Amino acid sequence: MRIETERLLLRPFQEGDAEDVFEYLKEPAVNCFADMKLTSIEEARQEVLKRSSETEYYFAIVLKESGKVIGEIDAYPEPADEHGADSEMDTFSPCWMLNKVYHGKGYAYEAAHAFFDHLFKDKGARRIYAYTEDYNKASQHLCEKLGMRQEGLFKEFISFVKNPDGTPHYENTYQYAILKKEWDTK
Repeated sequence: MRIETERLLLRPFQEGDAEDVFEYLKEPAVNCFADMKLTSIEEARQEVLKRSSETEYYFAIVLKESGKVIGEIDAYPEPADEHGADSEMDTFSPCWMLNKVYHGKGYAYEAAHAFFDHLFKDKGARRIYAYTEDYNKASQHLCEKLGMRQEGLFKEFISFVKNPDGTPHYENTYQYAILKKEWDTK
């Protein structure tokens, strides 16, 4: 599966992507990616090998002009109501990450817009929601630019890292969402 935009190609990861992946995962930009941090190119090779088997919902974000992997985006179907007996798998929560060098150039929007369109039109998404830390203004702006509405702020919602004293560092997290019917009319 491949998704093409004007400047980007969203495609499954390939063995040769390790150096590019290591470039953005050696120092993840936000705490929610702290557990993905890589410390060596060998770790990056192993991670790319794992990711290369995910071909339907996990994509490398690649510059068409150079073939460089500048980030990733993924989302998997989940039930609309985890307690419902016959709940449809029509809800998605995407995660996107971009190499810091490529921030501010519109690539995240271009990739996310194409990916959302794919989820709504090809994968039967009814609802897409995303979480973002309260300090991650760029991600909040991206959600809003994609037409998502802010649904709430969860105070001290989750911990990805530890404080200097070893206690969990809890983060305030916004939730944004958009429905297919809203996407279709924007």
